[in-house]
Amino acid sequence: MARAVGAAAGSSATGQARRPRRARSGEDARAAYADPDLAPPDEAPAEPADPEAVARQICLRMLTVAPRTRAQLADALRRRGVPDEAAEAVLERFADVQLIDDAMFAEAWVDSRHHGRGLARRALAAELRQRGVASEDIQAAVGRLDPEQELATARALVERRLAGMRGQPRSTRFRRLMGMLARKGYSEGLAYRVVREALENEPSVDGLPDLPGPEPDGEPTDW
Repeated sequence: MARAVGAAAGSSATGQARRPRRARSGEDARAAYADPDLAPPDEAPAEPADPEAVARQICLRMLTVAPRTRAQLADALRRRGVPDEAAEAVLERFADVQLIDDAMFAEAWVDSRHHGRGLARRALAAELRQRGVASEDIQAAVGRLDPEQELATARALVERRLAGMRGQPRSTRFRRLMGMLARKGYSEGLAYRVVREALENEPSVDGLPDLPGPEPDGEPTDW
């Protein structure tokens, strides 16, 4: 009986000793293959990504979402660690085929932001500068905005805002309307003229605060 028990125990130990090792987990295997010396013969180490190819992909993804200036794309490439030489080569090629065109960007920006948000030339120029557009392109774009159109837009803004301010003291409405136009980039002289005209169409102008008159030249040109 003892001999049988011993034999069974020996057999069990032998079976345990001969049990095959568990295969590596997927994570361990990937870690091993990260070492070129341990990679299987038919799986060569990955080649480093081509910086210009990376730059092209980044630019195309950004341009698919919305138009961008050259400076915006260059900044994105820099933040992603693309070497300057590769970034410049890709941006130059994109400019050659007009995938980026700062002059066209500026013109479209002025049209959209003026008609959509009522922004004046001064505010539009500031936004374009923030996006890296060159001064000559900014001047050409905002110069296309007719002063009469800008005046008409300011009047429409005041009329629309004034309709929702009934019941407020005139001095309060005057101050708030002036502030609205200032934030949208209109000069103090033009804003004063438009707001006062709108309030003078009401029965009385009592309570209007005195402010400096319009600027001598009517419209500033320090965009």
